[in-house]
Amino acid sequence: MEQIARQVGVSKFAVSQALSGKPGVAEETRSRIAEAAERLGYRKTIKMNRKKAEMKDSLEKRAGELAGTIIILMPNVRFQSRESSYWGRIIDGVLAELNARDIGVMMVTESSSERLMNSINPDGVLGLIGIGYIAGSLLGEIRATGIPAVLIDHEDEDVPTDTVFMNNYDCMRQLAKRAVRMGHADMRFVGDAAYSRSFHDRLLGFRIALEEEALPLPSADDPLLRLGDDAHGAIEAELSRMKGRKRWPSLFVCANDSHAELVIRALREQGVRVPEDVSVTGFDHTPGNADLPAISTIEVPNELMGKRAVEVLLSRLRDPARPCEKLLINGPFIPGATLRSMQ
Repeated sequence: MEQIARQVGVSKFAVSQALSGKPGVAEETRSRIAEAAERLGYRKTIKMNRKKAEMKDSLEKRAGELAGTIIILMPNVRFQSRESSYWGRIIDGVLAELNARDIGVMMVTESSSERLMNSINPDGVLGLIGIGYIAGSLLGEIRATGIPAVLIDHEDEDVPTDTVFMNNYDCMRQLAKRAVRMGHADMRFVGDAAYSRSFHDRLLGFRIALEEEALPLPSADDPLLRLGDDAHGAIEAELSRMKGRKRWPSLFVCANDSHAELVIRALREQGVRVPEDVSVTGFDHTPGNADLPAISTIEVPNELMGKRAVEVLLSRLRDPARPCEKLLINGPFIPGATLRSMQ
């Protein structure tokens, strides 16, 4: 499949779907895949044993007209990849739920709307689950096909769809209030709200918590709120300036665990101890590095988000006319070694 995929310029998933006769691949792409397979000397034997036939019949009986393939779309942009501990676990959740329901799946990482629409056959697609950032133009193309879609950790106000999110606002608000109860009154948020809707909601939850506790709000020109593409460099530069002023906040509240690790390393370079001198919190609960302390963070139930997205999509297929919904999932606070009480 890898050889054929390289020849044709498609994913292994598309090759698998085409050679197994499953829907979800455009006829032109299916023909090119078959021709490439013949050129490379492969011969296809089509088998459909009784068990597979029974599974297919069972699915069609349970789902009525819901037989077909579900596309998992996660464009390979930013840090989105199957190998990511964050995104990979969401995909695992989607796949587990689809497998449990015997529904076919096709994974697509294409970010070009033209190439994506040329590689799928909308008539054979049951629905689409989009994971992470997807360009508005691509979402618009998908909407034009009439393919039902559910987005995980992303939304676009110009393309209304069902969405599944971590409850970023409430969980971050609760984390910040926990810190206040521990005696932290001087806190800095680390994360660019323009990066994603999740970061935006986490910053909003942080701001509201400070407002409710009558604490100073973050300044709009705070460099730690405008990290841009070089988060590492921006964090190092700002912490270097803070060392020059000889004034540290008691707590850095970071938009995710990756930013928290960058802050801890930058603090170490400045000779600042965590948590003895300054506390740090994260968000996501991703696997940490052995040379860093366990980060106090919020756990994101990634696999559950993936499973619930499948349920939302199937609900949409059963009731196409209902209003769009946003499903929010809570996650617990995970105590670590980077947050200490000031009392």
